Amino acid sequence: MAEIPRDPDTLSFLKSLGFPSLVVHHSFNHFDFNRPARRILVIGPMGSGKTEYSARVWRDSLVARRKTVKVARETTTAGSDRRKVFFVRSALDARRFSEYPPDALAYRGGYERCGDQMAVIKDSFEFEKLLDTNRDCGTWIIDEATFYDERLAYVVRTASEERGVIFIFPTLILNFRKDIFNPTARFLLETATDVFPLTAYCEHDDCLDDSFYTYRYYRVAGEECPALYFDPLIVIGGDRQIDDPKVPNYCTRCDRHHYLPGKEYTFLVLKPLGDRCAAGDTKPLERELTFLKDEPERSALGEQMRELAGQGTSSRIYLNALKVGCLAEKALLYLFVEQNLLREEQFVSLVKRLDLDRKYITSSLSDNRRTARLD
Repeated sequence: MAEIPRDPDTLSFLKSLGFPSLVVHHSFNHFDFNRPARRILVIGPMGSGKTEYSARVWRDSLVARRKTVKVARETTTAGSDRRKVFFVRSALDARRFSEYPPDALAYRGGYERCGDQMAVIKDSFEFEKLLDTNRDCGTWIIDEATFYDERLAYVVRTASEERGVIFIFPTLILNFRKDIFNPTARFLLETATDVFPLTAYCEHDDCLDDSFYTYRYYRVAGEECPALYFDPLIVIGGDRQIDDPKVPNYCTRCDRHHYLPGKEYTFLVLKPLGDRCAAGDTKPLERELTFLKDEPERSALGEQMRELAGQGTSSRIYLNALKVGCLAEKALLYLFVEQNLLREEQFVSLVKRLDLDRKYITSSLSDNRRTARLD
């Protein structure tokens, strides 16, 4: 694997993500199973080839395992042979691959069968047991590692340092808001030894620039409607284009075509309303949520979208954000799930008084690992 010269643009991008000093590589040819104790981040937007990278490592391992005992001695530390690869998928993400065989390492364009060298797990505790049960496996691919609890980063570091195990993390580091995904992403950045940043072409019809970012949007009556900043952080799915105001689509976009309306609104209007509600003054928040539900153009959000629409050529895109479904539900979920401003009884009370979409709310709570008694 060839190292990239210390290019200022590359270093600047990595520094903006909070990376320490790392070895940065060109796209690799064949995977190096000789060097132990690496924690490799494979980062990039959706569609950039992160899981396909994993499939290439898997195929390389099949070739490497046909080599002699001499090679085995070079690739083994404390009983863990780095040519033996184990693929791990999050239970939170598993339902996206229901059409594939249960042991499939699936990527866009194909899949590899992993047999008993694959598992679906819920958290770092299940992973720790899996790691202990399969001590002969010296390379672990943990797909979408940021879906796990932050404890995972330290379980991984311990095994890597003590037994020379290699860990590969094909994962999103930035969410659709272009923020660090979550604390797990931050800890993986801190404990990584190598990074492979992948890009894709911007998927805007008029652009062929490199893209680092995942863009979330909805299609309503055939029109592109960008997700608002307070859209739920995790929404499972999105591999197929869907024309539904409640179901998001994803693609990769450059900075110029990555639209993210509602960020100012979230912190200038929505969060302060949540603060007031938490202090006992619920009426202002309830009024704004009512507008978002029934007449979004009359809401404070609608006013801001009209202001943005008058500032440039993307006016239609910003106004289209008001066509997305469940705006009130999303605003309330943001205050409850992410900001933790509302008590459960306040959250449930507003859901009932405003007759919000309980099916959508229940699904979003589940995706984001929260619960509330809505019955």
